[in-house]
Amino acid sequence: MSRTPQQIFESYVHAGALTQNAAALAEQFTEDGVLELPLMPPGAALPRRMVGREEIRDAMAAYYERQAKDQRAPNLEKSGFVLHTTADPDVFIAEIDTVFDGGGDGDGDGHRDTDTVSLVQIFRIRDGKIARLRDYFAPELTS
Repeated sequence: MSRTPQQIFESYVHAGALTQNAAALAEQFTEDGVLELPLMPPGAALPRRMVGREEIRDAMAAYYERQAKDQRAPNLEKSGFVLHTTADPDVFIAEIDTVFDGGGDGDGDGHRDTDTVSLVQIFRIRDGKIARLRDYFAPELTS
């Protein structure tokens, strides 16, 4: 049974952003799947391109380990997404606004700071798995 874009997207988000399970994240991809991060600056914690489940798993595991001490959890009640289907049934686009609650009162108004990170992901699917994902986000905003 083929998975819907909604199911694919939710599985990907659960494995990655929510649980930071690199093995589960890599399993969302085809064996030869490609994860591209075109906005990743040179020398960043993640490569701009990862090919194959093993490379995706290893790179994401190392990233999650480095980020664990600094990572803020997203506020799921305030965050949201919209999925857009395309003329190609194997391609869909996710428009995401992720809200992170801060720990401080940076502006002195007595309220906790929040940051919203907006990003776009373009998914190409094959046999119910991600064959290629182009993830447009700025990683420095999520820590």
